[in-house]
Amino acid sequence: MKKVNITDVAKLAKVSVSTVSLVLRQKGQISEATTEKVHAAISELGYVHNVAAANLRSNTSNLIGLIIDDFNDTFSIKVMTSLVRNLELQGYMVFLCQPMNDELKLRHCLKSFLQQGVAGVVYISNETLSRNVPAPVSESHLPIVIVSRSGIEGEHDIIEYDNREAGNSLTRYLIEHGHRNIAYLGGNKKCLIRQARLHGYHYALEQYGLLFREEWVPECEESTFAASAAVCELLKRYNNITAILCHSPSAIIGCINGAHRLGRTVGKDIFVSQQISVAGFEDMMHINLTSPSLTFVSLSSEETGYEAASLIIKKIKDPAQAVQRIIISSQLILRESA
Repeated sequence: MKKVNITDVAKLAKVSVSTVSLVLRQKGQISEATTEKVHAAISELGYVHNVAAANLRSNTSNLIGLIIDDFNDTFSIKVMTSLVRNLELQGYMVFLCQPMNDELKLRHCLKSFLQQGVAGVVYISNETLSRNVPAPVSESHLPIVIVSRSGIEGEHDIIEYDNREAGNSLTRYLIEHGHRNIAYLGGNKKCLIRQARLHGYHYALEQYGLLFREEWVPECEESTFAASAAVCELLKRYNNITAILCHSPSAIIGCINGAHRLGRTVGKDIFVSQQISVAGFEDMMHINLTSPSLTFVSLSSEETGYEAASLIIKKIKDPAQAVQRIIISSQLILRESA
């Protein structure tokens, strides 16, 4: 059986080969009626457009390289899902690479992307202890967009999250609802995300004339057991604490567990002295499954993926455009726990 080609499509649709090509590439000013005729001919003939060959002829590519540091990080996975969906809607395909925070593997990823002819790269960073971009990313000549939760220094195209605003808005909400003794649980002291959120937390306390207490912002390891133990210790020593901001999913689960172990009720309770409010920062895959349902600041992962897809496409189409830094704002989601 003869292989159907673009000439066959043009003959059946009664248009030129160049018109079919423009329809396939979604270029030019083609009328809706002509576009429908071409697609009808494609469907009738069973024609399959060879995108790779078309890209080779036109010296373009519809391939995007995606680098993700950690598949165990829920925020990264949610951003990736949104990013891929939005890129596919624009006719792009994604090549995925996981260097696992290894610089040598990162160099290999970028080299592989070059060999595959990708048009650009999105790098979803999970780095929380440094504001520096890895050398292989800085040195690459490919259009690159970086997604970071902790903030990146330098002249790079960046989508980043406003952690200071998140910490401030959540603390302010608790204060405005009567809380005066608010703690912050979790994270490593060197973690840039924790530092930024605490900056917002501290600022909110100052704005309302409340004292910042270092002993009320304990670090703890990223495990539910460690968080539970830390909350128990915190509430035993300072039983006047009425609200806790939780740094991570493990801190959220551990906090709820620890509060229950001490006979404290999370959320509203008729025995006011026993209740404690818990709030967090959304990077849990199933955040709605906590009991009670959690009040949290959204990390806007879907918006982040959309913005990253839009920015990398702009960079591909216009490599000379000025470097952009897009700040994603937080959104407070009110539930039962606070």
